[in-house]
Amino acid sequence: MYEVKFKGSLKGTLRVPSDKSISHRSIMLGSINDGEVVVKNFLRSEDCLNTLKAFKALGVNIEDDGSLIKIHGKGKFLKEPFDVLDMGNSGTSIRLISGILAGQPFYSVLTGDRYLRKRPMDRIAVPLRMMGATILGRENGKYPPLTIVGKNPLNGIDYKSPKASAQVKSCILLAGLFTDEEVKVTEPAKSRDHTERMLKAFGVDVKVDGLTVSLGKNRVLKADMEIDVPADISSAAFFMVAAAIVPGSEIVLKDVILNPTRTGILDVMEKMGVNFEIFNKRVVSGEEVGDIKVSYSPDLKATVIEGDIIPRLIDELPVIAVLATQAEGVTLIKDAAELRVKESDRINAVVSNLRNLGVEVEEFEDGMAIKGKATLKGGEVKTFGDHRIAMSFIIAGLISSSSIYIDDIHCISTSYPGFIKDLQQFFNF
Repeated sequence: MYEVKFKGSLKGTLRVPSDKSISHRSIMLGSINDGEVVVKNFLRSEDCLNTLKAFKALGVNIEDDGSLIKIHGKGKFLKEPFDVLDMGNSGTSIRLISGILAGQPFYSVLTGDRYLRKRPMDRIAVPLRMMGATILGRENGKYPPLTIVGKNPLNGIDYKSPKASAQVKSCILLAGLFTDEEVKVTEPAKSRDHTERMLKAFGVDVKVDGLTVSLGKNRVLKADMEIDVPADISSAAFFMVAAAIVPGSEIVLKDVILNPTRTGILDVMEKMGVNFEIFNKRVVSGEEVGDIKVSYSPDLKATVIEGDIIPRLIDELPVIAVLATQAEGVTLIKDAAELRVKESDRINAVVSNLRNLGVEVEEFEDGMAIKGKATLKGGEVKTFGDHRIAMSFIIAGLISSSSIYIDDIHCISTSYPGFIKDLQQFFNF
């Protein structure tokens, strides 16, 4: 049980860890090109290191000197793994690598921890089967472990995704590298586009037409690349919320990714009256980046979060819920049923923990309603093994009237191993 003891205001400057989504993709695309890819500022979290280990097991020579990652690409055809590939807690890893393995002429098995084995995989199994791969798993491929018997070449596909999911879209696009036939994915709303951007940077012909992404004729990844991974806005979100709700705070977060498909939290912060500004905007490795200054915001207003913005802030909703506890009025979160199949059922996890801390909150199938201007009392928080729940309620502990106790902080290592140490630095001024 971890007691949140931080008290006082947050003041200072921080570069949070690098973006998890881009770190995963840099290993995957670097492994299937024909040259050397150098990755700077790679995120060495458990999730991303599991991706790295998987591609080593697939025969890729990857060097890590603690500063740089050097990937000696093996080309599109990898080596059949000797053992089961363990993706740990990472839904991104298992879903994206499945697209690559679907195009390999061999047998592979993917598994993960007890939480990952509860996450639905039929959303990728269905399109990959349509492309000709054999995908087996528990409950007819719905849950891991997954067995993949690849096919090369794969069939083309014109897939209408029932959900806006960057993982599903990316899985299909990566599988599309292993066919010369038409590959299209259409979503009901725009999801994050890191895969499209990185494929373009590698020289692949990617076309975006509204909500449809397709692969053109050129699907050869150019040989040599350098990727500099920016700071993760999902990790920065915890500190942005902390600065907004803790009296006397003012912090600067450096090098934060500002990709428009990821900045929904900034739109919500603006609507709620958070005091923040963005400066030093620039482009790094094809991604918009900037520095964000956030200061204490005593006049927060409730808002409605729904519709197309949800895919742009899905990972930040737990900490946005903490922000909402300090706003005037009732904040309504809708259209977010996807939260129920993340690392935990995040809707239930957030609602049950907020209630335990004395917040009035109503649970819906696709979201929640949070009554603001709440005084958070102390109590125990159950993380359900979910890193974002753990970090969100550590932030809640900064403003609680008495101690908050977190049942599991080990899960934070999946995305942000140094979170508590970084939070500590703000209280040393």
